Amino acid sequence: MLDISIEKSRAYQEIRAEGYERGERSLILRQLTRRFGELPQVVRDHIEALPLATLESLGDALLDFGELANLQAWLEALPKESEE
Repeated sequence: MLDISIEKSRAYQEIRAEGYERGERSLILRQLTRRFGELPQVVRDHIEALPLATLESLGDALLDFGELANLQAWLEALPKESEE
């Protein structure tokens, strides 16, 4: 009998990773919206395009932002390869 569990399958792992990334993105957007009010669409779009590792860095950095301009400067300072 094969000893295969759904939790070990590649499809399950990919779905789980995608769910984690969506949750991370959603949490960061909620926190930023609560702190600064409705975010400009260009800022939201920029955050939506960030890879997971950069999102996690943003999650740490956002604690230091005092105003929306700090977030915008942080996003603009990202290396171009971090935005793909």
